[in-house]
Formats: sequence, structure tokens, C-alpha cells
Amino acid sequence: MQTKSHSNPNLIMIGLLLGGFVGMFSETALNIALPQLEQQLHVNTGTIQWLVTGYLLMVGIVLPLSSMLTKHFTTRQLIIFALCDFIVGAIVSALANGFAMLLVGRMIQGIATGLILPLIFIVLLAIYPPQKRGAAMGLVGLVIMFAPALGPTLAGLILGALSWHWIFWLFVPLLAIALIITLIFMENVSEVTKPKVDILSIILSTIGFGGLVVGASLAGDRGWGNPMVLIALLVGIVFLYFYCHRQLHLDTPILNLRAFSFKKFSVGTSLVMIDFGIIMSSMYLLPMYWQKGLVVPVALTGILMLPGGIINAIVSATSGRLFDNYGAKYLTRIGFALTFVGALMLIFTTTHSAYWYVVLAHIILMIGAPLAMSPAQTYGLNALRGPVAADGSTILNTLQQILGALATAIATSLLGIGQAASHATGSTAFVHGIHYGFWFTLALSVLGFFLSMLVSNKPEKSIDPLAEKRAAEAAQQAPAEEN
Repeated sequence: MQTKSHSNPNLIMIGLLLGGFVGMFSETALNIALPQLEQQLHVNTGTIQWLVTGYLLMVGIVLPLSSMLTKHFTTRQLIIFALCDFIVGAIVSALANGFAMLLVGRMIQGIATGLILPLIFIVLLAIYPPQKRGAAMGLVGLVIMFAPALGPTLAGLILGALSWHWIFWLFVPLLAIALIITLIFMENVSEVTKPKVDILSIILSTIGFGGLVVGASLAGDRGWGNPMVLIALLVGIVFLYFYCHRQLHLDTPILNLRAFSFKKFSVGTSLVMIDFGIIMSSMYLLPMYWQKGLVVPVALTGILMLPGGIINAIVSATSGRLFDNYGAKYLTRIGFALTFVGALMLIFTTTHSAYWYVVLAHIILMIGAPLAMSPAQTYGLNALRGPVAADGSTILNTLQQILGALATAIATSLLGIGQAASHATGSTAFVHGIHYGFWFTLALSVLGFFLSMLVSNKPEKSIDPLAEKRAAEAAQQAPAEEN
């Protein structure tokens, strides 16, 4: 993807980043309200988690299609539609009087986030030169990392004074501002070519990614050995296999999976997936631990989550500039080492843990996760050039959201297993279950740390394999045409 000159790229990004911030904020804002919603909507923990995973399910279904959509619609059209769609979803959720209507509103919002997230990276790669992308990616880090961390804090303060409906009413003015800014400043950065749409690929993608998320989500309520869970997971895996096989053999794939031929992109994407899994699992478990394990009121829970959110914002804003100066090698390793320490501290919590201890563990997590996230993203995307670069950002965001949904579902399942395995009752049993969930967070940290050992600061040859193949074919045909 070639970078064009723009008078003020920061103004172009403001509306998009604000929309992305609301989208990512929405992923965790309800976490702190889940215990309250269970009682008010008369559903159990396995069902209520669908408000999180159902949202991520729609994100995961729409994201793989975003690269194709950018070839059929202008950048402005897609962003404007996404913001309007999000406003509609927020209003539906705010007016909801039951679980079904609230879930529908959440899923409508998921469609918007699935469109906005990859567009952030597509626009960024188009308007910023390579030497400035690290700092720009740090700004994006405020969206990707700070918003999910801030969600429980603001939601807790809202719930302390108002009802959960006001969480969604808060979205509406923010999205309206983003829409106005977009209408004024947004420019089209992608070329509309309108290639032939492969309907079969869309079907395979939707059922494949959807099957994985639905299977993992059902497991949180029914257990991993349940026939419905196993069938959903098997269908998801089979359809994804055929989807990937088809993308690798199409001349114009919906998602150019040839990006994985670059080692740096593969490693960077894997690190981002793991890092986001750490964030989503911990941000799902921690608010519930505060409320059900330590019996902390919801408003105070939001305040206690705030120090970690502030630290997250600071590290997210600076990690991109650190990448420009030091590369991703040591930043990713230090980041995952710190997430390991934070997760380990949370495993040793009890029903009587000191507030300062839990806050400190959260802060350490919120230093480590963003310290690794932005460098890993930039490391992976900088390995790509040409048309495959746009597909790279879509792949990265798709897999990140899919793993976020899976991590939330797995954490829910482990929470239930831990509670069932406990010989105690009440808050003690709940904390026992929470520990099972944090063991999963710890395992992701270990996996991320060892994978970060593959990160290198040495430059890698960056050529789109498909473009290279076509160039070679053209070179062979040229002598024949001359003769």
C-alpha cells in the first residue's frame, strides 16, 4: 500500500479513532454490570456472557469481509455507515427491556466495530509514512488497549448513580461527534475496484468463525463435552479449513492469507491474538471478582479499576514511540513477562485480599499488555507491502477479536468448573472458580513470552508473494512478445 501525502493525517484519524474507542470500550463496559444484569434479566452466568461473546461474534463475522468491502465502497461510505449502525445499536440496547432485545442491540453494535477496526489500520497505513507509523500505532493503542481497560471504570460509576441503560446512552453523543468529524475531515484512501464477490467464501467464513465462537460460548454454560458444543466447534473448524483452502487458490481472495508467508507477520499476529486474549479474559474476570469475591459495591469497583486503566493509557500512548526507538524484540518480552507476574498475583487472591494488592496486580497487567501490543502490531504489519498490506490488517484484527471471544468463553467455562470443583460455598467457591480463569490468563502470558523469543529487530524482505509471482510471469512473457 502506497502512502499518499495528506495535509493533516491526524484530523483524518480523529473521527475513526473516536468510533473505534467506543467500539472497544463497548467490549468490556458491560462486564462490570453482568452480575447485576443476571439478576434483573433472570438469566444465569453462561447465558449473560452472550452479551460479550455475541458482540464479539458479530465482530468476528464482519471483520474477514472488511477487505472485500473496501474494494466495493469508499472509505467514507464504510465509516459513515459503521457509525450510523453503531448509533442504532446503542439506542436499541438503551431501550431494551429484556435479554433478547439487549443481545440484538449488542450484535448490531458488533457489526459496526467489525467494520471500524480494520479501517483504522487501513487508513493509518495509507496516510502515515513508515517512519511515523510507530508513533501513530501508539495512538491507536489508546483505542485498542485503553478503551477496554477504561470500560469497567466508567460503567461502574454510571451504575453507581444510574441504571445500566445509561451505559448505552453514553455512546450516542460520542458516536454523533465521531460522525460529524468524519463527515468533515475523512478522505477516501482505498481504490474502489468492485471485484467479483465470491459468495461461497462469505458463507464458509461466516459459518466457520461463527461456529468457533458459538461452540466456545455454549461451553461456558453446558460444558465442553456437550454434544451441541462439540458439533459447533467441529463445524467451525471444518468450514474454516475449506475457507482457508479456497482463499489460497483464488486469484482475488476475499482475505489474502498469503500474508502468513511472512514470518514477522505471522509472529506479530500471534502475539497480538495472545495479548488480546489476556486482556479480554482478565477484564471479564476481574470486575466479577471485585463484586462477588470481595463483595465490593459496583461504583467502588469502577473506581478501583481506574488506576489500571490510567496506567494502560500511559503505556499505550508511549509504547509506539518506544517501538520507533528500540524495535519490538525486548518490548514484547518485557510486556509478556509483566502480564505473567500480574496474572500470578491474581491467582493468589482470596476473599480477604487487600484492595491495594488486587489493584497492584491489575496495574502490572496493564503495564505489560499494552507494552507488548502496539510493538507486536507494528512489527507484523511493517513486514507487508503492496495489496497484501490491507489484508494483513484485516487478518490481524479478525483473529484478535476471535481469540478475544474464545478467551472470554473459556474463562467463563473455567469459572464454572472451578466453582463446581470447590468444596466451599458462596464467595469462597466463586473465588476458587476465578482462580481457574486466571490460570488461563497465566497460560496465555507464558505462551506469549516464549513466542516473543522469535521476534527479531532485523529487517525482513517485504514483498507480496502474489505480486512477486505475477511479476515473474510478466518477465517471462516479455521476451516472447518482443520476438
